[in-house]
Amino acid sequence: MSSSTAEDVQHVPTSLHTPQQRSERIKLRRGLTFLGMTLLLPGSAQIAAGNRRVGRIAVRIWVGLLIAAVLIGLFALVWRSAAIAVFTFGPTLRVVQFGLIALGIGWGLLFLDAWRISRPPELARRHRLGFAILNLVLVGTVVGGLVASASMVSAQRDLMGTVFAGGGDQQTKQGRYNILLMGGDAGPDRSGLRPDSMTVASVDAETGRTVLISLPRNLEDVPFPASSPLHKKFPKGYTCADHSCMLNAIYTYATTHKDLYPQVRNPGAQATKEAVEGATGLTINYWALIDLRGFEDLIDAVGGITMDVYRRVPIGGGSSKIYGYVEAGKNRHLDGREALWFARSRSDSSDYDRMVRQKCVMNAMLDQFDPMTMLTKFNKIAAACKEVVATDIPTSDISKMLELATKAKQLPVASVAIVPPLIYPGDPNFKVVRQAVQAKIDAAEAADAKLANPQATPAPSSVSSTKPKKKKKPAVKTAQTNNLSKVCAA
Repeated sequence: MSSSTAEDVQHVPTSLHTPQQRSERIKLRRGLTFLGMTLLLPGSAQIAAGNRRVGRIAVRIWVGLLIAAVLIGLFALVWRSAAIAVFTFGPTLRVVQFGLIALGIGWGLLFLDAWRISRPPELARRHRLGFAILNLVLVGTVVGGLVASASMVSAQRDLMGTVFAGGGDQQTKQGRYNILLMGGDAGPDRSGLRPDSMTVASVDAETGRTVLISLPRNLEDVPFPASSPLHKKFPKGYTCADHSCMLNAIYTYATTHKDLYPQVRNPGAQATKEAVEGATGLTINYWALIDLRGFEDLIDAVGGITMDVYRRVPIGGGSSKIYGYVEAGKNRHLDGREALWFARSRSDSSDYDRMVRQKCVMNAMLDQFDPMTMLTKFNKIAAACKEVVATDIPTSDISKMLELATKAKQLPVASVAIVPPLIYPGDPNFKVVRQAVQAKIDAAEAADAKLANPQATPAPSSVSSTKPKKKKKPAVKTAQTNNLSKVCAA
């Protein structure tokens, strides 16, 4: 009797626990299913076991958003430029920003409601904490991701409004876009900002093949086009008896004489653009100004750049001591500070060597600023750009510029520098400057024509066909080249 009773007592709990454990597993599986349904199709959990009206509204909104996303994707594929124009428009970005925030909040509430209709008090005690943590992780991931996306949209809206103010000339010039790139530094020891680096990027509007034309900051007697307000002030060019009237001083002059440029947002940039037009014979579509004080922030925002450093360059120098060196080497990864000093260092260097180094940095940036980098680090890049970049490129042309930049990466970049022995900055012959610029652009267009029609017979060259003697490689790099990458190689 006693032994039989003991056995029965032992086996009773086991037989009772089996259905209880099965019930616990079913309840946990039910709760996890509701969370999964909310993740994949928000509102479906409510239709299955909660407030069906709320669930139907959420499902309709979600399906509508998916359809809209597909239509937007097709729109972007068919008419990319219009899509970018729409989604760089300030009011559109504001609607998208608040829409993402509202979507995040709504989706998070649906997750919390899915947790509620899972009846967590009925779950086994050992399951409750893990289930609650999983729910909170999903809420945080979804809401955090959408709020972060809204932050990116906000940064883009601020960037568009701050940097891409428009006002440039959108019409191509003989099939090309000519963009003046200026690098300036408004340091405490300077009266206003002076663009010490001036380079024109002449870009073929179809192929993206680019010619970089750099001008020395100390170029004198620069002529202005007849349409320029400064042409009347300086009919014989920007010249002074004391030789202080150099190209990089035009920006400051126009800034302090704003009455010459009424209703112009940046008189200094406009005047410098006109001076460069007079010097090169090109009509400039757009200008872009980079403040070198924040240049290193922009490089750091994308994680630095990798490039060949063809010679050792001091960090510091001039009126201050040398703090170190940017060491020479192939495929060197430079942070913002090193890239800035490689581009701008004057110690143990000439202005002409400095112009080459600046072009090498531009070339490296062109190669490495890919769409994935721009997307993943957009907020940092946008914040840096607002501080260091100003331009008159309108948002409607951003798509075209991005497309041409992508094409330019596939082709060698040609380069010409307006430096001795071509001309001497103190007494320049601008006819020679214009001829050199046009010859380099003609060579670039001929290269495009050869790619388009490899069987075509090249046009007779105006240059003597006598085979030139081989020259020794110069000790100092030159920027007169049809392939800038070769010049910049270590």
